[in-house]
Amino acid sequence: MADNPGPAGVLQLQEIIRRVINISVGLAFMFVAVMLVVAGIKYLVSGGEPKALGSAAGTVTWALLGALFLALAWIILLLIKALTGVDVLNFCIGFPGVKTAC
Repeated sequence: MADNPGPAGVLQLQEIIRRVINISVGLAFMFVAVMLVVAGIKYLVSGGEPKALGSAAGTVTWALLGALFLALAWIILLLIKALTGVDVLNFCIGFPGVKTAC
């Protein structure tokens, strides 16, 4: 019989949430990069048409705003950590009497 590690607990839940957060942040930055490439392609194929140029400019604007908001969120989390000493970047679930990885 294989070794059964037993039921999942708080430690496994913390790890799943931490991984989901890390993956979603990475995917968000990749999406911003893809949108900037799409905007560049829109500029290249616009042929000087004002409507197409406006669409490309809007795509660039929103992609850069998305990158700005992602960076600001990260800076705010670092600022909270510096001012309060609470490591909000390290997700931790705490229950009385339960061993955690924090």
